[in-house]
Amino acid sequence: MARPFVIQTEDLDPAAAAWLRESCDLVECPFSRQPEFDALLPKADGLVVRTYTRVDRALLDKAPRLKCVARAGVGLDRIDAPECRRRGVEVVHTPDANSVAVAEYVFALLHDALRPRAYLREAVSEDRWNVLRRENHAPAQFSELTLGILGLGRVGSRVSRIAQGFGMEVLYSDLVRIPATRRHGAIPVSVQELFRRSDILTIHIDSREGNFRFVGKALLGVLRSSAIVVNTSRGMVVDPVGLAEFLRANPHAKGLIDVHDPEPFGADYPLLGIPNAFLLPHLAAATTAAHVNMSWVVKDLWRVLQGERPEHPAP
Repeated sequence: MARPFVIQTEDLDPAAAAWLRESCDLVECPFSRQPEFDALLPKADGLVVRTYTRVDRALLDKAPRLKCVARAGVGLDRIDAPECRRRGVEVVHTPDANSVAVAEYVFALLHDALRPRAYLREAVSEDRWNVLRRENHAPAQFSELTLGILGLGRVGSRVSRIAQGFGMEVLYSDLVRIPATRRHGAIPVSVQELFRRSDILTIHIDSREGNFRFVGKALLGVLRSSAIVVNTSRGMVVDPVGLAEFLRANPHAKGLIDVHDPEPFGADYPLLGIPNAFLLPHLAAATTAAHVNMSWVVKDLWRVLQGERPEHPAP
C-alpha cells in the first residue's frame, strides 16, 4: 500500500515532523515557493499549514487527492473550511494549543505599558537614582483598573483568570452565554458598556465574517480617553483607520497591537508613526510549548488519513 504524501508548508516541531515521517512521505515546501508548491499538489493526500498558507478554491482545484488540511494553530481565516467540506476534505486544528501563551503575552504587554522600569547596568549617582525613581512611577496599579474582555473563549477566559489574581474588576462581552464556571469572576455586559467602562480592552474574537472590522470608529469612540487597547486575536477584527484616529485624538491612550491586516503590513499602514501605537510582529503564540502543542496536529492528520475520526475537527 502506498504511503500517504503530505506537504508541510511551515515549520513544525522536529519531533512531530519525525513522527509523521514514519508513516508518510513528508515534503517541506513553503506556500510561497512557486511553481514548486503547485507542482506537488496533485499528489498530496494531506497538507500541514500554519499562519500564511491560503487554502482556497484555487488551491483545492489543484489537489484532487487531498483528504485533510491540518492547521497547526487555532484560527481558520486563511482556510476556506466550507469549501473543503463540500469537497470532502477534512480540516483539523489545535484549538487550545496556544491559549496559555497568548494569555501570558497579554499581561506581558500590559506590564510594559503600565509599570515602567529602569535597568541599571552600572553604578549611578544619588541624583540619577532619584531621577530614575521619579521617571518610572506607575500612575495606577492593576487592582485599580477595569479590564474588559471582548470574547470570553479559551484565551479570554484565561485572561480573566489571570486578571482575578491581580484583583482587577473584569467585564466581558460575548456572542454566546458563558456558564459562570467558565467566567472566572468576569461580569457579562453589553458591548457598548464594555467599551465605556474598560480601562483596558483586550480583544479575543475570531475571524468569522461578521467580525470583520467589528472594533470600528463607533465603538472606539465610546472608549475612555486613556484606554489601552490590546489585540492579540486577528488583525481583521479591528479597523486600523479608526484606531489610528482614536490614538491620535487621545495621546494618553495606547494601542498594543500584535496582529494586523495584512501581515506583514506595508509603509502605508494607518497605525505606523503614531507614538502611542505599539506594533508587534504577531508574537503572542511564540513560545516553545505552544509551537510543540500546535505541531502535534499531525496526529489528527494521520487519523483522517487512516479513515478515523479526528479529535479536533474545524467548527
